[in-house]
Amino acid sequence: MSGEQGAQRAVPYYCPFCASEDLWPAGEHHGQWECRSCARGFALRFVGLSREVTP
Repeated sequence: MSGEQGAQRAVPYYCPFCASEDLWPAGEHHGQWECRSCARGFALRFVGLSREVTP
């Protein structure tokens, strides 16, 4: 883990460009993926909450 408590890995199920499910981890950094159908690479990262959550 990167040292952040509660950090979880985000796993994409579809390529954001061609919607293929042929995705593989790629790159040297966490969150980088490659689509073997359209040969594009992309990265996922959590930016933060868009609004305050109240119970």
